[in-house]
Amino acid sequence: MQGILLSREEVAQRGREIYEKSIRQEVEIQENIGNMVIIDIETGEYAVDKTGIESARYLRNKHPFARLFGIRIGYKVAASFSGEMERD
Repeated sequence: MQGILLSREEVAQRGREIYEKSIRQEVEIQENIGNMVIIDIETGEYAVDKTGIESARYLRNKHPFARLFGIRIGYKVAASFSGEMERD
């Protein structure tokens, strides 16, 4: 069941808060740097893979209406059109 509609900004804010408070220390290890972590902002569940696609599918299969947020582990942005990404 889907709750209150949230703007993209609100989803991003919640996703970042969950990442910083609950997930970052667990996933930000050397072998995960550069991978994507996808977070269900309603349950706090997350999954990690190289592109985020498989993680998003996994979480959507569990909760079809999940609101998902993704972060590239160890970087400030998830993707770059210029080819350069700044490390966090």
